[in-house]
Amino acid sequence: MTGKLGSAATASVIQLITAPSGMNSGLAALTGPDSLLAQPVGASNILAQNVAPDLAEKSRPLTYPSVNVYCEKISNDLTEKFRSFSGTVQAAIEVRHSQDRLDGLQDALELYVDSITQVLDAERGDWGNGMFFTGQYQVALGAAKQGGKNFIQVAKITFPIGVSRS
Repeated sequence: MTGKLGSAATASVIQLITAPSGMNSGLAALTGPDSLLAQPVGASNILAQNVAPDLAEKSRPLTYPSVNVYCEKISNDLTEKFRSFSGTVQAAIEVRHSQDRLDGLQDALELYVDSITQVLDAERGDWGNGMFFTGQYQVALGAAKQGGKNFIQVAKITFPIGVSRS
């Protein structure tokens, strides 16, 4: 059951950020129509996997920005008696942005993160299939390093999804 919970949570998150009112819609509102700072994220760049950036680059050609969604941890706390699962699924969204110059790298990455957190803020409540989101999340911005087009920076958004299933 726990493997299916992780996959179901990951699929729900991907569905939310790729929806018409998802990440790209928020990004367009944050940047304006003529901004070159942040480009929309293509559906092929949103992946359901937990893989290191350097390994991902070696396995297939990547375009940036890329978004990786995955389940980090599953915790059955048995908060509701007589349920087979009542606890949390810790989901993670990694946003990876790369460009040839350091100037503006973090600014663009923060725009992508802001567009995702706007989606999460708007989607508080019942997600269906026994999943619900309270609105809590943490954002960790990594340091820029060599990789991708020349420099790469990664931001990680983690958040708990409540799950209650019989």
